[in-house]
Amino acid sequence: MPKLSTLHAVRRSFSNPSHHTLWLRYRAPYHWPSTLAFLAARCIPGIETFENGTYHRTLTVAGHHAILRASPMHNQLRVHLEGIPSSALPGLIARLRRVFDLDANPALISAGLSQDPLMASLLEQRPGLRVPQGWDACEQAMRTVLGQQISVAGAMTLAGRLVQRHGEPLRLPAPGLTHVFPQLTTLAGAQFENMGMPKARAATLGTMANALLAEPELLRPGQELDPLLRNLCRVKGIGPWSAHYLALRQAGATDALPLGDVALIKALRLLEGEQAQLAERALAWRPWRAYAAQHLWASLGPAGTTRR
Repeated sequence: MPKLSTLHAVRRSFSNPSHHTLWLRYRAPYHWPSTLAFLAARCIPGIETFENGTYHRTLTVAGHHAILRASPMHNQLRVHLEGIPSSALPGLIARLRRVFDLDANPALISAGLSQDPLMASLLEQRPGLRVPQGWDACEQAMRTVLGQQISVAGAMTLAGRLVQRHGEPLRLPAPGLTHVFPQLTTLAGAQFENMGMPKARAATLGTMANALLAEPELLRPGQELDPLLRNLCRVKGIGPWSAHYLALRQAGATDALPLGDVALIKALRLLEGEQAQLAERALAWRPWRAYAAQHLWASLGPAGTTRR
């Protein structure tokens, strides 16, 4: 039995040592309806489903195909895993904590943002709102590029085509789940024609995959924001919106904010009037602009941002 910590508990199935149940703790409050709505709106066909409050997805962990089922329960996140070797649990637990933003300090974030009247109101509506993160740099980069200037639904359709064309068929039986997300090495050499997107965006998929292959630390969490943005914007096809979105969604940059995001501008103007200027208003939200952005996206409803 793995050693228990103050942050998680693990139960292993003795009949099948590759089956585990985790209970991951976090600081309350946590606004689970927003996180679950975010995940539900962004399920990639073939690798993710959302049903009855439970998020299901496929993963590749230590070379093994795996299935994950996650749902909040009794002030903890309950995660059931299949196909995971015990040796991979510590790394996967760290990834789960990052993906669901379980290590956030909601009191600290609230103290910073609540100085602004608009954010104080949004915090009251969604206390403990988190910023969900990507599962890995490759997948989140592909999601972000596919979502450039189109709707969430449109991006997920394209992502489903990417998975069907380049993903590996799932080796475990699971209703509604058929593939694992394509490997970075596969995407770096792949062709993306006839997928229903502009040629320039298709080219950016390959360019971004090769950039990550050449620089595995490109989207490493914990980097300083400005150097990260400069490095991302050197990749052909990655502009300020994509760079900030990747910093926010994959590198965990708490002050990242894609100022040109159509949905953020729409949300702010719905709340404060047509004259409201996002760049000007966002100055008051530092150093928590990523959380401010998540509040604005959440204010628009389940789909949130119009882009990935």
